[in-house]
Amino acid sequence: MTTHASTAIAKIAQLPNLSMEGLWALWDQLFDRRPGHHQRTYLESRIAYKLQEREFGSLPTHVRRKLELIGETGEIPNHKRRAESELAPGTTLVREYNGITYRVRVLDDGRFDLDGRPFKSLSAVARAITGTQYSGPVFFGLKPTSRERKAALV
Repeated sequence: MTTHASTAIAKIAQLPNLSMEGLWALWDQLFDRRPGHHQRTYLESRIAYKLQEREFGSLPTHVRRKLELIGETGEIPNHKRRAESELAPGTTLVREYNGITYRVRVLDDGRFDLDGRPFKSLSAVARAITGTQYSGPVFFGLKPTSRERKAALV
């Protein structure tokens, strides 16, 4: 850990011990304007975040958008299985089914777009395409079928 990082961590650890005047002085160093409310816990959390952001960098855009969506809707997105969660936003999955080629794009918020329609999971996309229950990661080739898994054990 760098000395600079140690300094940021030490500053964060000292926030609860600062007077309100000390908190405001630190706030004024870090932010252009003061917030509309003056709750101590709010000030401490925002100052701590800003100190961490300056030291370690800000959140990636897709993470920030996901958090903003949670704040707007109050809904926490379903935790996707590993095969789905490892797909980067913007990735396009291509699958041919019954002679038709389907293209599914991974959205920034973790959902999937098929022909302009958003879906919460790849399994929902596979169901829309096939009309039956189907594992989305298997349908799109991200996971082996149970038959393939059994063959690999032999």
